Amino acid sequence: QVQLVESGGGLVQPGGSLRLSCAASGIIFSINAMGWYRQAPGKQRELVATISPGGGSTYHLDSVKGRFTISRDHVKNTAYLQMNSLKPEDTAVYYCNARNVRTLRDYWGQGTQVTVSS
Repeated sequence: QVQLVESGGGLVQPGGSLRLSCAASGIIFSINAMGWYRQAPGKQRELVATISPGGGSTYHLDSVKGRFTISRDHVKNTAYLQMNSLKPEDTAVYYCNARNVRTLRDYWGQGTQVTVSS
């Protein structure tokens, strides 16, 4: 059974930091690209960041470049999203995604709420 379990969301003031974690089980972690998406109320889900299976290639949405960093730990089978200098417009539910690069099958976590507000 595939499980992606997110944690680390919460309420933070503008300018603050959070680190999201996505613990994966039931998949071969090393052949899955990992990604973070977010969906704000009334908006479509958008891709925030991705990291290749080996970790050597990353992508970050322009609006988060220099503030957010995606990473992965192959020992812990966990992906992370370090979020610094948070802004109110970063408020959203953040979802972890795993994509098997051989089958292109997607797996999703349940989402974790991030609220940036004073």
